[in-house]
Amino acid sequence: MLLSCGDALIDFVPVAAADGREAVRPAVGGSCLNVAVGLARLGAPTGFVGGVSTDLFGRMIADHAVASGVDLRYATRSDRQTTLAFVRMVAGESQYAFYDAETATREWTYAQGKIPFETIEAVHIGSTTLVNQSGAVETAAMVADAKSSATISFDPNCRPNLVKDKTAYLARMDRFIDSADIVRMSDVDFDYLYGKEAYAAKAEEFLAGGGSLFVITRGMKGAQAWHPAAGAIEVGAPAVTVVDTIGAGDSFQAALLFALHKQGRLGRSGLKDTKANELRSALSFACSCAALTCTRVGADPPRSNEVAWKC
Repeated sequence: MLLSCGDALIDFVPVAAADGREAVRPAVGGSCLNVAVGLARLGAPTGFVGGVSTDLFGRMIADHAVASGVDLRYATRSDRQTTLAFVRMVAGESQYAFYDAETATREWTYAQGKIPFETIEAVHIGSTTLVNQSGAVETAAMVADAKSSATISFDPNCRPNLVKDKTAYLARMDRFIDSADIVRMSDVDFDYLYGKEAYAAKAEEFLAGGGSLFVITRGMKGAQAWHPAAGAIEVGAPAVTVVDTIGAGDSFQAALLFALHKQGRLGRSGLKDTKANELRSALSFACSCAALTCTRVGADPPRSNEVAWKC
């Protein structure tokens, strides 16, 4: 099984009302839940770890996850309210206003000993759960337990409007990068954390520290990756008509993990031995899945009957 641990929320995504005015509609989201949904829809055995409310919106989240094939046995249900995020598109990028005080996601705690990590192939972490110290501490405790047997995947999925102390946040993100085997982030997130386009230097630092795969996604420009054996690889993205970019990075992340899973490369030793042609195929597949997500409203990762995986 593959696990994704972190945020589950409701996005209020922009739509046009019948009279032409701006409106919003609720859609299940949260980066880490999106990754779990994307993996499950592609056919990987997948579970979600995190807080899910029992309120109206929490029931929407649970129903959506289960309908997509996500196992919720490791999710924590509570009567705390659901995190809400209002979305606007600005210069082609999604910008968010979060309502997250004392929510089920924010107050999630790791229950040590409840997850049999020896049966878990990979654990994905990231996003808004790690903005707050409490969520970061709980996630770090889980990673410490998982790391001896499971591959750790990390996407910071930065939300600058939630960050109160950037210096502390950057140090926290660097610690999670150091604990990960796979790091994937957008060029926008990289620029926020480290400045413009010093991708190769950061990738080389990560690989020198024992990491296995460092990926930068660049929207319509595709993706770049660095790997200790395969070297530096760049792939393009399919040209599509973009409706919005919500969940595109999460779909990429899910598809990349799915492809590595199908190639038998998600285990730590197998990941290090990934060949250049395998990695190129995995990255191209991930770009295709992300592009398809951009053609529809909200975070709606593709299903296995919509995309063709060839190892």
